Amino acid sequence: MLSVFSSPGHYVQGRDATAALGEELRRLGIEGPVLIVAGNSARRLLAATWERSLGEAKIEYSVHRSGGECSRAEIGRITEAVRASGSAAVLGAGGGKVIDSARAVADDLELPMISCPTTASSDAPCSALSVIYTEAGEFEAYQLVRRNPALVLVDTSAVAQAPARLLIAGMGDALATWFEARTCLTGHVRNMRGGASTRSAGALAELCYRTLLADGLQALAAVHTHTVTPALERIVEANTLLSGLGFESSGLAAAHAVHNGLTAAPQTHPYLHGEKVAFGVLTQLVLEGAPGEEIDTVLDFCDRVGLPTSLADLGLADADPETLSAIATRATAPGETIHNEPFSVDAEMVHDALRAADALGGR
Repeated sequence: MLSVFSSPGHYVQGRDATAALGEELRRLGIEGPVLIVAGNSARRLLAATWERSLGEAKIEYSVHRSGGECSRAEIGRITEAVRASGSAAVLGAGGGKVIDSARAVADDLELPMISCPTTASSDAPCSALSVIYTEAGEFEAYQLVRRNPALVLVDTSAVAQAPARLLIAGMGDALATWFEARTCLTGHVRNMRGGASTRSAGALAELCYRTLLADGLQALAAVHTHTVTPALERIVEANTLLSGLGFESSGLAAAHAVHNGLTAAPQTHPYLHGEKVAFGVLTQLVLEGAPGEEIDTVLDFCDRVGLPTSLADLGLADADPETLSAIATRATAPGETIHNEPFSVDAEMVHDALRAADALGGR
């Protein structure tokens, strides 16, 4: 099996980075027109800078308002907007679902994709993968696309203005990176690009975890005061770049499969991807029989930054056996990443691991 490492063509991060968007696109040979798929907060924060930066670069663009969900219907709407505008590239600006929608459209139309996250709420921006949901918010499928974004541009001034909950959710998503990578590396399973993992991918995943533990609280304090600090820059890099490269080039395991299972319970739909992934990490560690000290470190981190540690934290305080069974069944569906674990996993095992993780987190 060949080793495969996957990454975006170019990564730019820093204070007021959006001001360099036009220059960066020109440098990469992207001359437009560009369709910008944007959430409400991205439009509010960045519209004036887009006009100035893209105007100075003489790149024509139009803005399509995101519908919010990364669903087949939303992808269809964006596709029509690209065709109507004659755009030669698709830019996603906003959160993970906005970026995933733009990425899927760009891949379907064989156009370059530019990723401009305004939050550090997930590791979606750098990857060549879109997570597709139903209109109701239930996980449907992973769409693997052919190319990573041509450019990922992260404006930490915008990230600092976003609600703290989004940065926390990003840390929850990033928290899974090392534990899932470790499982995939040990088991010699294929990564998200179909190849063996490189040592560099594993090292980046481990660095991601160490950065969360070292800088998570300081970065959270920065977001609470809407300030850009070195700790915030490091956590944004961990949530976005390190986690993105680590998960894609190392692989996923039980934590993300548990997230997908949790979406089968409507009570969890108001909760963010990374919040559900964080509980998935605890469930994975229980499932794998991880040392108590390691589980305690993860629980302590989650508690300090405000990530869920129990089913009650995800709206499932009174989950009945049928609900837990539905979650476990979805988490162990054929093709799920939980089957990257180095042992056979069935729904009954996940059901028990969910309950045990809940008991540990509720202490």
